[in-house]
Amino acid sequence: MNCEKLRNPSMDKKKQLKHTVNKAKEQSSMEKRNQNDKSKTIHDILPLDLIHKILLRVPIRHLTRLRCVSKLWSSLISDPDCVELHFHHSPAATKACFFMKNDTMAYLVYLDDNYASQKVVCPPFKKKPPSDFEVLGSCRGFILLHRYPHFLVVWNPLTGVSKRISYSHIVSRPKYHSFRLPYSTHLHGFRYDASQDDYLVVAACRDYERQEDHLECLSLRTNSWINLDAVLPSPLDWFDHNSCGLFLNGAIHWVPSCPKDYRDAILIFDLKERTFSKISAPEQLLTVACPFPSLALLGDCLSLYGHNYGRGTTEIWVMKEYKVHSSWTLYEIPCKIFQPLCLSRNGDIIGRGYDKIGYFIYNVRGDLLKRFKNLPCPPPIGYCVYKESLAVLPLPSGIKDKDKKKKENCHQVHHQV
Repeated sequence: MNCEKLRNPSMDKKKQLKHTVNKAKEQSSMEKRNQNDKSKTIHDILPLDLIHKILLRVPIRHLTRLRCVSKLWSSLISDPDCVELHFHHSPAATKACFFMKNDTMAYLVYLDDNYASQKVVCPPFKKKPPSDFEVLGSCRGFILLHRYPHFLVVWNPLTGVSKRISYSHIVSRPKYHSFRLPYSTHLHGFRYDASQDDYLVVAACRDYERQEDHLECLSLRTNSWINLDAVLPSPLDWFDHNSCGLFLNGAIHWVPSCPKDYRDAILIFDLKERTFSKISAPEQLLTVACPFPSLALLGDCLSLYGHNYGRGTTEIWVMKEYKVHSSWTLYEIPCKIFQPLCLSRNGDIIGRGYDKIGYFIYNVRGDLLKRFKNLPCPPPIGYCVYKESLAVLPLPSGIKDKDKKKKENCHQVHHQV
């Protein structure tokens, strides 16, 4: 017997209706879930701490684009704490060799373990620049340039932020007659003062008429020069007129052009304490083979290097523990004229060759790992190693206070609305 013929037609209609209603309810709930899923953002799925950790692993050049993802991401990426963390602790930190090709063009050459690239950037000169300029150094993502006759330009190539500062009013003073960076200084340096959130230019010069040495400090926040009451090393003319210091551990470091004693190899100026001190070099460095050492930063370590023309090598001494003399470690590079620039992510030494043209990567045993030939190379002087950052220039104190008050007022109005 066919069972279908025994069905009650009215019962079938009720079941069909019930099934349709249930199906509609299921579809409605599914649509709601889909709508909820669509309305969810990444911030609802991932905690902010995890997003923060992810952003730290993104190369800084790509991080600038991610500010367009959302207001929250823009706020996170631009937050001063995030900028600070990314600069100091990001495994994706990017370093480049910066130098000027001509008055209107500069190069950033990015070097890493597996690839190399170049980027052309235009300096922030609003008018037609003169031919006389100098690269004075870099600090925390900013490059310090000197422009003829009495101008300093602080510039972040990544963000395009720049500031031009005139020091012509300093030159008008009697004791600074004909003063001009860097030629009138025996020492100069560019550094960041975290306690004041300020970038500082330090310059030591000699007044030959009065036979007096002066140590001056320019604050970018206040655009004013301060005479630092510190006892300068003697003789000051041990240092080249173009002796740019390296910033590390809250101090600026210089090396004399021709140190006469290994105990006087590195001069340190602590701006917070306003005192000078010295670090001894390894005794083996200051020999006839390497009489003119130069200073470099490899990782977070001070390094001295010299060219051993007799052996056709470059000796690099790295101080692995700051101010610990016994921590000096020697690495020998089989290249007669080699300038170490920085360390790769794998801890290999990246540098510029002159007897062999190009950029080279050597491991600590002196084995050549890679050579980049088809990249623009800087001159022996007039370049700096630049670490990219999203840092912004500090506002003058008065403007900063007004800006803070304005934000607080806007915040109060927002709550009232």
